[in-house]
Amino acid sequence: MNPQDLKDLQQLIEFLKEYQVAEFELERGELKIRLKFGGTVSAPPADLSGLAHVAASVVPSVVAQAAPHSAPPISSSEEAAPPAPESDSGVHIVKSPIVGTFYGSPSPGAPAFVTVGDHVDKGQVICIVEAMKLMNEIESDAAGEIAKCFVTNGQAIEFGQPLFAIRAG
Repeated sequence: MNPQDLKDLQQLIEFLKEYQVAEFELERGELKIRLKFGGTVSAPPADLSGLAHVAASVVPSVVAQAAPHSAPPISSSEEAAPPAPESDSGVHIVKSPIVGTFYGSPSPGAPAFVTVGDHVDKGQVICIVEAMKLMNEIESDAAGEIAKCFVTNGQAIEFGQPLFAIRAG
């Protein structure tokens, strides 16, 4: 691995940390890079000889796509473990399938998709998670009543983070 490859990889890692990306995976041909943050950064053993051309094209495009977006910084109180789900056995927790930014409504000023107390059906859109400027509609994977919302509008969220508690009903 030449010094430029290392510099490009370090630049990518710094960018991902700055924007609080918890996990990043890249596959280009035989090259595979997986970074997971949360105390440790890991990359599986792989032939990184092709990193120079990949990093040279990936880092600028990643920076260009995400630089205009400024997610609010997460305070140390928000970095704590997510609230424990309710112990009620009739409660289902909807978790984020991706890393991104949580939005409870389709656009600024629009009413929320759901609020606590609303009844939802399986497959109903309950929020949006923005990832790399793509708006991903998140659907409920259970029917019932929204018992709790664990996140706030505009909050950076991680893969698997609890979003809603739904009480079967």
